Amino acid sequence: MVTRRDLRRCQALVAGLPLPQPFSVPALVDALAARRGRPIHVRTLPPGSGGSACGAWIRLATADVIYVEEKTSRVHREHIVLHEIGHLLCDHTGAGGGAHPLARVLPDLSPELIERLLTRTGYSTEEEQEAELVASLIRTAAQARATWTTTGALREFETALGLRGTWE
Repeated sequence: MVTRRDLRRCQALVAGLPLPQPFSVPALVDALAARRGRPIHVRTLPPGSGGSACGAWIRLATADVIYVEEKTSRVHREHIVLHEIGHLLCDHTGAGGGAHPLARVLPDLSPELIERLLTRTGYSTEEEQEAELVASLIRTAAQARATWTTTGALREFETALGLRGTWE
């Protein structure tokens, strides 16, 4: 279970992010990579990666790779990327314990690297809950900073009601 302390830590992590405006997940990935001084590559999950995992994060020596399920909606793919960014920001290490099923489809990866691979199919662990919380906090922060520009009749209506400046 995520505690209040965990929530505050996740909020602090998100508050320190370079959220681009206008917000987009690819722009956030680029800004985060620049801030960290190492590339972040977003790729689709290899066919046959098995299970119901829809995302994975691998920390390599010189880069990070986020794998995302291709056969889902754009909004879901973006959330998967944000979730994996949550693992990255929280510096989660994943669970060890035996050969991972992805070793079959990624045979060039060492067992040590596979052990660091973060791919989950549920949200029952604290790490998964934290990553999900970070993803939601990023989306919420991005929406809170979004600018809303109106024109024409809607602009006049908002001005008449005193709503101008509320979203700009």
